Amino acid sequence: MEIKGIIISGMGKGTYFMSQEIYIEQFQEKLHFKPYVGTLNIKLEKNLRNPLIDISKEKFGLVKGKGKFGDVKFIKALLNHDTVGALVFPAKTGHTEDVLEFISNKNLRDSLKLKDGDVVSITIE
Repeated sequence: MEIKGIIISGMGKGTYFMSQEIYIEQFQEKLHFKPYVGTLNIKLEKNLRNPLIDISKEKFGLVKGKGKFGDVKFIKALLNHDTVGALVFPAKTGHTEDVLEFISNKNLRDSLKLKDGDVVSITIE
């Protein structure tokens, strides 16, 4: 499955949450990389139904939260056909359903020279 979207700026909260040991350790164990502290926010095209609804729940992993930190569902994915990472779905989020958050082991804006308005693709097996 391939999903296209547009890079948008986030609220800055992904950096805070992705820097918490409770998440770092579990993502490292389950995804086999230490996630960069931050998420890449991708807005789906207008009026596009979120295609992730059709994916079997068994394909999603779960990172357990603790205390004020909620659980995070995730699914492995590729950004632009070659950057390994995952889409994350925090139980507590301020994003609408049409915004996806992608994590990787590097700062994607810098390494891929991405900016707001750039079109990207996400591939999920």
